[in-house]
Amino acid sequence: MDHKLHIYYGNGKGKTTACTGLAVRALGAGLKVVILYFDKGHKEDKAHYSERNILRGIEGCQIIPTGCERMMDDGTFRFGVLEEDRKEAERALDITRSLIQSGEQDLLILDEILAAVAYKMISKEEVMSIVDLYNENRRCELVFSGHMVWEDLTEAADLITRVKKEKHYYDTGLLARVGIDI
Repeated sequence: MDHKLHIYYGNGKGKTTACTGLAVRALGAGLKVVILYFDKGHKEDKAHYSERNILRGIEGCQIIPTGCERMMDDGTFRFGVLEEDRKEAERALDITRSLIQSGEQDLLILDEILAAVAYKMISKEEVMSIVDLYNENRRCELVFSGHMVWEDLTEAADLITRVKKEKHYYDTGLLARVGIDI
C-alpha cells in the first residue's frame, strides 16, 4: 500500500470526528489502528471523550491519551499551558516516534498534534521531524489534526481538509454535551 499523510485542520468542530470515522473505516477493513491524543488526557475517574468507550472495545484499536486534565468539575475548560502540559506533549512526541519506527499499525492518528503547536507545547520543527521520520519509511497511513498548518507541512501532506467554523453553539455559552461534543 502506498501510505499517505493526511491533515484535518481548522477552527471548526469535526476534526476529531473525521479522524474517528477514518479509524472506524480502517478497523472495519481489518487494519490495526493507533489513536494518540495530544492534550486530551483525563483523570482516571473521568473520561470525557465518549468515542473512546467504543474504540477501546474494538479489536485492533489502541487508544493512547496524553495531556493533563482540562475539564473542570463544573464543566468548564481550563485554558492556558502549564509546564506539565508541555511535558505531556513531549511524552506524546516520544510515543509517536516509537510508533512510526515500529510500523506495527496500519493507521496512526495524531489527534490535536497541530493544536499542541498552536498552543506552544511543541514546535513546528518537532512536528516536521516527525514528518521526516515518517518519510524515511512510510509503513502506515499517518493523520494529523488540530488548529493550524504552515507551508512546509502543507507541502509534505498528501491530503488536507480544512474544517471551518461558520457558527457554533459554544459561542452562546452552551457547555459541551455528552455524546455530541464529548
